[in-house]
Amino acid sequence: MKKITVLLALLLVVSCNTSAQKQSKKKTFKVSKSDSEWKNQLSDMAYYVLRKGGTERAFSSELNANYKDGIYVCRACETPLFKSEHKFNSGTGWPSFDREIKGNVAYESGDPSGFYGIEEHCATCGGHLGHIFNDGPEQTTGKRHCINGVALKFIPKEQ
Repeated sequence: MKKITVLLALLLVVSCNTSAQKQSKKKTFKVSKSDSEWKNQLSDMAYYVLRKGGTERAFSSELNANYKDGIYVCRACETPLFKSEHKFNSGTGWPSFDREIKGNVAYESGDPSGFYGIEEHCATCGGHLGHIFNDGPEQTTGKRHCINGVALKFIPKEQ
């Protein structure tokens, strides 16, 4: 009996996965900069949203009502994220798209309730973009990528 107890105790110690161990598995991205480099590159609001996971005020972005032809790229690293042809007026006050450019957006479930959707990040630099919900246009994907305008930079088709 004593051997079994010792064996179980040893097994428990070896298999423990503490929160400190989990936190040390930080994701790495192709574009990586120090916090001070991001602060120097981005406006205060862009830094707050992209690097700290914040949210801009609804209807505050000029990109919300932009329906010109072009592409939306990450403000931090200029990775192409969304095409203008997939943008729609969701009425929420944030730029909304029914699909992303595959491979350029990463997802992370941060809210167990699902109320705030699944977090979206730039797959190249890890910048926080917004959230994805399942209440988008039914005639296309049914998805609504609700994106902070300050996290995006619009490049018109002519360029």
